[in-house]
Amino acid sequence: MASTKRDIVDKTIAEDSDSVMNDWAGLPAIYGDVLRRAMDSLFHTFENFSEGTFIVDADARVVWINRRYTARFGFSDPQQAIGRDCEAVIPNSLMREVVNTGKPILLDILEMDREPLVVTRLPLKDDAGTTVGAVGFALFDELKALTPLFSHYSRVQQELIATRQSLAQARRAKYTFGSFVGTSAASLEVKRQAHRAAQLESPVLLLGKTGTGKELLAHAIHGGSSRANQPLVTVNVAAIPDTLLEVEFFGAAPGAYTGADRKGRVGKFELANGGTLFLDEIGDMPLPLQGKLLRVLQDKEFEPLGSNRIVRADVRIIAATSADLPALVAEGRFRTDLFYRLNVLTIHASLLRERASDIEALAYAMLEDLSTQVRSGGSHFELQDDALRLLCAYAWPGNVRELRNTLERAVMLSD
Repeated sequence: MASTKRDIVDKTIAEDSDSVMNDWAGLPAIYGDVLRRAMDSLFHTFENFSEGTFIVDADARVVWINRRYTARFGFSDPQQAIGRDCEAVIPNSLMREVVNTGKPILLDILEMDREPLVVTRLPLKDDAGTTVGAVGFALFDELKALTPLFSHYSRVQQELIATRQSLAQARRAKYTFGSFVGTSAASLEVKRQAHRAAQLESPVLLLGKTGTGKELLAHAIHGGSSRANQPLVTVNVAAIPDTLLEVEFFGAAPGAYTGADRKGRVGKFELANGGTLFLDEIGDMPLPLQGKLLRVLQDKEFEPLGSNRIVRADVRIIAATSADLPALVAEGRFRTDLFYRLNVLTIHASLLRERASDIEALAYAMLEDLSTQVRSGGSHFELQDDALRLLCAYAWPGNVRELRNTLERAVMLSD
């Protein structure tokens, strides 16, 4: 004859209490009484406030079921369900799976004809760890009770997806070869070399004064390469204190140094894995870090600061500098071996005064962009002949960047 609910519950509580007391040997006996009362109270709380509760034995036959649950499944008396297979009482029940595997199903949705139920199923085990049955609770009979939780989870998921998409977009090339305006012989040669660099995997070294378009070329080379769909990560070496550069490059384990992030930090090499790492103003890199960078370029792996974790680095390097690297090498301020490692494909970005015939095209491209930013209604700007002559006659020590700043100031002050 099937056991009663009281027998099953008391036996399970007694076994669990004895098991816990064995683990807590030497503690006062009153602790066992508190534990028994807690487990008993927990069961009855679930039974009273859930939409339904039932217990099965080791063969997944119903041992006990409360009246609310039996009425939901068409039984006028709970005794009519006792001894039946759980599936014969509750269609689609997974209690047999819990009994067979000994593993709980903590939160699930039980599909029914009228409305689904949110249920939890827990195995019952003896002292030897053998599954002797299972208990199930129907927590909610309306999914709308979980709507705030589901809404919060859905909102967080959407925000995470949007953040990832925004971050991925931020790490894509912003410029193409079409962004490099100019038809002078110097400009065409630079674009020819950059197109060639995009087809290869070798390191690229961009040399040129400030404002000559080195960053634009780096983006264009990445965007035209086989890595275009992978991250483009930029590090401005000159803008980061020497003490933080190693962490910026290679990351750090949690608590690796005073003030370190408790979650650790992912370095730019790891973020750029599979893509391109653009090292701007590499001439400002301190000598100790140059050696570590050389090692990563040779071994294609590194260890974050304070970690024993080996990180693979499949990264294509594009480096740029406005400094005279050969002179820095001669002075001992830049490693010779790193220079030759980077100096595989070298592109010299021309000074603006060396391609003066491009100034008119550059100026109108910039004015078109500025007109959409400064004036509403898509205002159109044109250069008078004397203005164009002045622009072409000037030496432009700040190169293309200075030209844009000059035009932006003119647009702001013009009527």
